[in-house]
Amino acid sequence: MSEQKNNPLHGITLEKIVTDLQLHYGWEKLGSLIKIDCFNNNQSIKSSLKFLRRMDWARKKVEDLYLDTFNK
Repeated sequence: MSEQKNNPLHGITLEKIVTDLQLHYGWEKLGSLIKIDCFNNNQSIKSSLKFLRRMDWARKKVEDLYLDTFNK
């Protein structure tokens, strides 16, 4: 548990991250910021979560964007 003490994403679900980013930016802007297919073509929270749970590199980009956007 001590590893999570300074983690700003502790307690925030991936679904909340994707939902908040989508509401803030919209799919079009989100797809231009992070160029992954689930943001540009098959636009849904469900398909995005499925992809991001399998691809650590994409999840890292989404988490970094979330922190840059909302953790100021």
